[in-house]
Amino acid sequence: MQKFPQIQAQTRRTSEIDMNKPFIKLLLAIWLCLPLSLSAQRLKKIDYPLPNWQNLDLQADGNFGMSTEKAYKELLQGKPHVPVVVAVIDGGIDINHEDLKNEIWTNPKEIPGNKLDDDQNGYPDDVNGWNFIGSDKGSLQYDNLELTRILRRDMVEYKYADTRYFTPEQMAKYKKYQQLDDVLNDKIKKAQKTSEDLGKFLPYMQSLLRSVGKQDPTYVDMLRYYPENEVQAALKKIVLLNWRSGTFDEFRRDEIDEPYQFAQDELKYHLNIDFDPRDSIGDNYTDDTQRFYGNNNVGGPGDEHGTHVAGIIGAQRDNNLGVKGVADDVRIMSVRTVPNGDERDKDVANAIRYAAENGAKVINMSFGKDYSWDKKTVDAAVKFAMSKDVLLVHAAGNDHKNTDETTFYPNPRYEDGSGKADAWIEVGASSFRDNNELAADFSNYGKTTVDVFAPGVKIYSTSPDSKYRVHDGTSMAAPSVAGVAALIRSYYPKLTAVQVKEIIMKSVTKVNHDVKVKVGEKSTRSIPFADTCVSGGIVNAYEALKLAATY
Repeated sequence: MQKFPQIQAQTRRTSEIDMNKPFIKLLLAIWLCLPLSLSAQRLKKIDYPLPNWQNLDLQADGNFGMSTEKAYKELLQGKPHVPVVVAVIDGGIDINHEDLKNEIWTNPKEIPGNKLDDDQNGYPDDVNGWNFIGSDKGSLQYDNLELTRILRRDMVEYKYADTRYFTPEQMAKYKKYQQLDDVLNDKIKKAQKTSEDLGKFLPYMQSLLRSVGKQDPTYVDMLRYYPENEVQAALKKIVLLNWRSGTFDEFRRDEIDEPYQFAQDELKYHLNIDFDPRDSIGDNYTDDTQRFYGNNNVGGPGDEHGTHVAGIIGAQRDNNLGVKGVADDVRIMSVRTVPNGDERDKDVANAIRYAAENGAKVINMSFGKDYSWDKKTVDAAVKFAMSKDVLLVHAAGNDHKNTDETTFYPNPRYEDGSGKADAWIEVGASSFRDNNELAADFSNYGKTTVDVFAPGVKIYSTSPDSKYRVHDGTSMAAPSVAGVAALIRSYYPKLTAVQVKEIIMKSVTKVNHDVKVKVGEKSTRSIPFADTCVSGGIVNAYEALKLAATY
């Protein structure tokens, strides 16, 4: 601090400004409403994991990874293995990414570019997978939430209904419609507020950057800058508290621009009952038996999420580029199904069937929603996958809720009461420190409904255009487990999907201490980690492979 005494003075001054002035209160209100990471819970998290932490070992490296590298070093060297097809049902994958292009599945029975269905599977030119949200008109990018679609369907019957003549059954359905309408209106109000607040925030940010003299300042540039007024001082404090790594452009993108854009998307598409893009697909959406529609554009618009997921599973390990996937001999099949909005049940069902019919032995599903339009059709596809010896790996969700008490979709429990899918793994997200914050604060959990936890915080993986980004989410935890499953099936190909699940569940690293889980948006409580999931532990590739050898 002797070298830059003025920095110390500036930092002290920004912590002593009058927080009750109108502009300052506005900035603080905006700060508290930012949806991604500007919460008081996260301000104190200034430490970061080691590179590739999800594959490291807790005892050797101090980060609570899955001991994948230890497995490669001590168990797998020189051991024979076979390729395993892993389907990624998501928003698309950049199949030309430098770290993925050699790991992408190629349909051996299809001749590229001839626009014919050479293998007679109903999907012409499905060389690397299929896109169920596309057509010859292009590929769909935006869609509603399922909530919005259900209300649009039901408002025809209920919006102007004369309830005086309703039967008790009709009245119950009408009240359910009213409840969903209230939920939608509440979401619209929240999106409007976020959009308005962040819209006010952006000019202040631009003013600050003009004063700093750089559009992409370094952290030191921002630290040294002496604010011209108290508004800039408050904004500088917010930025410095939350900007912990990367460039300022990356910080602004992650913390401001993308949350603002998401709020805009909610209002324009997700929650807009007048927006229905399904006509562009050209299918009969009411026909849940219809299977052959879409196009072969497996990238499509919005492939950030799916590309990141694919890299976690199987980014090339021996090319000295980017990141190391969990599994070293996979063929990643892209089945584009998830738009910017909620996935549709008909598309999910067809995606599962397509993957199972075309050789996938593991399917990763990093998506989910609060409501379901047609669960029975998805259930039928899941049963089909079970008959094909496919392991389904699904993200538990990021709403910090107990799924023993709140239902999310899809899930392994069959709606007709016939049981549940045996080869289905539900995955919560864990962090890198073995302390009371091990369970990620956003992750759903459930002693009977979530099977395991796996790394899902600050995961560095592939991003479109041969780039790399860090993301959080159970969306990152699920492919960590899918990678371990693929690793087991590659080195022990005779094991069934049910056996692979059993091995993963039995070989977890048990956690014998309490962890914090969120209650609502602002409070937390401590519970035993054993109450967060069935297995009571974090997936461990090393122990799983040791156990697999005994089968």
